[in-house]
Amino acid sequence: MTQIVIGSSPLTLSDIRAILDAPVSVSLSDRAWASVDAGAATVAAIIETGQTVYGVNTGFGLLANTRIDRADLETLQTNLVLSHACGVGEPLPDDIVRLLLVLKIASLSKGASAIRGETLQALISLVEHDVLPVIPSKGSVGASGDLAPLAHMSAVLLGVGEARQNGETLSAVEGLARAGLTPITLGPKEGLALLNGTQFSTATALAGLLRAEAVFAAALTAGGLSVDALRGSDAPFDPRIHDLRGHKGQIEVAQTLRAMLAGSDIRESHRQDCEKVQDPYSLRCQPQVMGAILDQLRMATKTLLIEANAVTDNPLVFFEQGEVISGGNFHAEPVAFAADQIAMALCEIGNLSERRTAILVDPKMSGLPAFLVRESGLNSGFMIAQVTAAALVAENRILAHPASVDTVPTSANQEDHVSMAAHGARRLLDMAANTAIVVGIELLSGAQGVEFHRPLRSSRALEGVVAAVREIAAPYEADRYFAPDLTAAATLIQSGRFLNFSPGLSDA
Repeated sequence: MTQIVIGSSPLTLSDIRAILDAPVSVSLSDRAWASVDAGAATVAAIIETGQTVYGVNTGFGLLANTRIDRADLETLQTNLVLSHACGVGEPLPDDIVRLLLVLKIASLSKGASAIRGETLQALISLVEHDVLPVIPSKGSVGASGDLAPLAHMSAVLLGVGEARQNGETLSAVEGLARAGLTPITLGPKEGLALLNGTQFSTATALAGLLRAEAVFAAALTAGGLSVDALRGSDAPFDPRIHDLRGHKGQIEVAQTLRAMLAGSDIRESHRQDCEKVQDPYSLRCQPQVMGAILDQLRMATKTLLIEANAVTDNPLVFFEQGEVISGGNFHAEPVAFAADQIAMALCEIGNLSERRTAILVDPKMSGLPAFLVRESGLNSGFMIAQVTAAALVAENRILAHPASVDTVPTSANQEDHVSMAAHGARRLLDMAANTAIVVGIELLSGAQGVEFHRPLRSSRALEGVVAAVREIAAPYEADRYFAPDLTAAATLIQSGRFLNFSPGLSDA
């Protein structure tokens, strides 16, 4: 089991991958525990002096000017959690809930949220036992924190709601018992500390980012395969072209495509006396388009890693000075922009891939049998697979509408500008799934196209891709029930099988 130590160094993309992949063990450094204790002590001192501080002894939002009696401070925090648990929709996937919990622990570990050690330890125990709160996926506008989703997370600590362990849905009380816990009572500010933050939006966007990375790698691989299947040229990938422009992603994508095609007998067979002057853009401009996509994904990675390690609570406790300051770190605009970048990237990956599939199935463009099947007419071959790809890229174009430009005032206009980051992040999961199928269709098509050139063989790298495709789908000899092949190809892509063929995000 991977050990995640919080407080010694920032969470990395490798940590994020590990948390999403499987249960992890989490611990805090001694320095982090000291900060947690200092933050909690600061709030305790404020209560003793009778000072009025938002969220500690006041109401919330528009009710911030309502002073709460000391005897009601614990009830105030419980009421906050229960009243804010208004999420709806399908539950967030378990892997993203696990990441959300770790991100919340990381944020609280800085001491600026003034949560007590025992409350933070309860969250850590949930992660340690992989007891994951059931969190509805809809209900956050991405400002004043992801309030509704994080309220559902927090309600489990109170013994309210549901949790999951090993795929089994449990009552919150049973989930706590499996983690060695009983329902807790929240202290002053603790409910607000748990609810305020961007962890739902950030965890979901990070999951979308890594799914996009796997799809990008497969699309780059499929693009190289399609070049050879269509007897395209590798001249557009000449390094001199890309050095003159200078974009890092473009240079790396061109280098990857050159390496992918190196040693192809198919390429050598038409190097001389080829009638084609230039290939269509979806083949020729892959470095320019896919390189720009890679650069955008890396920019989004940088933003989301900063946010994963951020304190996004309000108000914030600066225990060294004994001050509490209200601000707006809960506003998820950076996450919303990053999610929009990823959405546009996914949309463009699918757009380019579908265009190459359209060429592969068109005998006028490809020189291959119509719809990539012999005896076309009797057989429809890849005809409707390309239609499915077209339907999915159209859906992605709708989903890619920027979330960050939308806002609906909430909380009686006290919270009058919101980011919509939660929606922006959540749609990435659907978009990545759609794009995986689109690219999977191209992989199936490209493998079929290359095999029509036998006995000529492609490069060693691309023959390996054909072999990987043939592990999950037989050659298309005659019409058959084709939907399982599309699903299998998408699953292969989502497994990360093609990540080694592509420049990664770790350099972001």
